Amino acid sequence: MEIDVVRSPCGFLTAMVGSTPYDGVLREWEGYWEKEGRAISEAIDRGGTPWVRMFDASGKRVDEILYPAEYWRLLKQGYRSGVIWRAFRDKSLLPSFLVIYLTSFYDCGLTCPYTVSLSTAVPLSKYGNAALKERFLEKLLREDDSVWQGATWMTEIKGGSDLGAGVETAAVRHGEDWHLTGDKYFASNAGAELAVVAARPQGAPAGVRGLALFLLPRYRGNGELNYTIRRLKNKIATRSVPTGEVELRDSEAFLLGRAEDGIYLILEALNVSRVANSMGSVALAQGAIADSLRFAETRIAFGRRILDHPMLHGQFEERLQGLRASFALAWEAVQLLNEVWQERPPYSPRYHVFRLLAHLAKYHTAEFAVQTAKWCMEVHGGLGVLQEFGVERWLREAMILAIWEGTAHRQLLDAMEVMNRKHAHHGLLQHIQQAGSSPELSELVNELDSHLRLPEPARERTWEPLAARFAKQTAEALLRKMPAVQPQK
Repeated sequence: MEIDVVRSPCGFLTAMVGSTPYDGVLREWEGYWEKEGRAISEAIDRGGTPWVRMFDASGKRVDEILYPAEYWRLLKQGYRSGVIWRAFRDKSLLPSFLVIYLTSFYDCGLTCPYTVSLSTAVPLSKYGNAALKERFLEKLLREDDSVWQGATWMTEIKGGSDLGAGVETAAVRHGEDWHLTGDKYFASNAGAELAVVAARPQGAPAGVRGLALFLLPRYRGNGELNYTIRRLKNKIATRSVPTGEVELRDSEAFLLGRAEDGIYLILEALNVSRVANSMGSVALAQGAIADSLRFAETRIAFGRRILDHPMLHGQFEERLQGLRASFALAWEAVQLLNEVWQERPPYSPRYHVFRLLAHLAKYHTAEFAVQTAKWCMEVHGGLGVLQEFGVERWLREAMILAIWEGTAHRQLLDAMEVMNRKHAHHGLLQHIQQAGSSPELSELVNELDSHLRLPEPARERTWEPLAARFAKQTAEALLRKMPAVQPQK
């Protein structure tokens, strides 16, 4: 595969997965970005965090998110392209993740509203009763600018890794409905018309087993605001998604599924986002490599293009190989999720293989994106740290991808848990070897078994190097089995 393939997200996707029924949609979306979207995205990023108009001229609380009109046009264009509605029309998540990949090549922050909207629509469609789906789901699946947006609000001030201790939002039953009271500290896509929210029903036990998942509309039944926005965050990272602090005060909400299954539903929503994060990380890395390639072709040092210097040329080849392997890992997570996304607890062994792969993909691809963004700045030299050229944006946005939906530590610990309790690494090995033997991976799985027998805390303290090797070798094994990938010359 030649390095030129990184210039276009559509070109890279075709090189990796071959032709899909969505090629026309993707080419149209890429064309829009090149014609108009890229310039809008760059302007929004330079403009910084949006702000909230808390009151209208009459003094009524409105909490309106203010962006330039061009931002809303760009955002709605992605919804019209089918990032949400195609998944339900086609009964497949593949088109959603392809659109998410292409969007992230240009602006991974804009991908966040699409991701959390998908992570709202999926549990609503699976676990909402008929009345809830009739009332709300259609609005998330609209194909025009009247489409509603979703959000996933789990994290509070104590953090998101330990949900059992960190979620203090309380849920009190009122007839068939519920009222929620609490504060969500990192509420991405603030202003969304719907959100899925983690809360603890009154009388529920402590810890994660006492959490439930609720659907929360922006407006109460009487038309008043159902939640308020305390403030928006000033972030160094993604500026094209409003992240705020949301206050819930007797906010009307609806229980999704059974309360006692709440933690499973919460993790289902998070795992959809983790897979999207993995695709977004690879796409960002591709964008950074493409940016570096454009610069390296024109920058002259010591009488020739810096691309023609053997060391840097070799680094480009290494980055391309890493990109291909990272994509293979993320894409396999997409395909496995597409197989199991309709499963309900208790889950099949196949679902636990997906869980493991999702953790490995989120960990590996986010780390690859950060390192690639750092390398991109080095390729540009001193220009790479100047905001006016936009190179530093790759690193800013890559850093949030490493934190969204759980840090590296969280992914590694969850991967260890599903291996230890469900032996999912054996299921993953079997899945990979269906397309051919992988002796190196087989040996590593045996090494993982030995490591899992270590006592705590030695097992956890020495876990990351082994898990990182497992993620890397899994990515390389999956790359070898991708049908559209041609052997390196």
